[in-house]
Amino acid sequence: MDFTVEYEPTPDEVVRAVQQGAKQQLTPIAQLLPAILVVGGVICVLADSRGAGYGMFVAAVITPFVLTWSLRRTARRQFAYLCVPTTLHFTADGYEVRTAQQTMSLRWSFLDRVVTGEEFWLFFKGKKQFTGFLPRRAFTPEQQAALDAVLGAK
Repeated sequence: MDFTVEYEPTPDEVVRAVQQGAKQQLTPIAQLLPAILVVGGVICVLADSRGAGYGMFVAAVITPFVLTWSLRRTARRQFAYLCVPTTLHFTADGYEVRTAQQTMSLRWSFLDRVVTGEEFWLFFKGKKQFTGFLPRRAFTPEQQAALDAVLGAK
């Protein structure tokens, strides 16, 4: 495998990829925080502190929405530098990303897990640490098949 691709990610595409990767990384927190708030709410209601208890119940309900909104907002602001013309060069050992501002190389052996979705390949180091993505739309079907063959083992 040895090919080069040029593309420019859109802001919405970057936000969706980061959101999908972070969702897998933050799932334990996103599940644990509302549960803690519900337990705290029950304790407050039983201790005759109904106002604080009801507040915790409301917080438990809105927490997932706030986390999603916050993640999208942060991704849109912090990852805008990714929305530039990009050249990707792929080999059997890894790939190189080049833009006008930076060049980065990554070996496939660095990745511990790859999640293949309809829109992206999501890269993880360890079980949950999201490290990057590649948009499937940037590749021809033949290139996608070659990448699937290399990344399928992860």
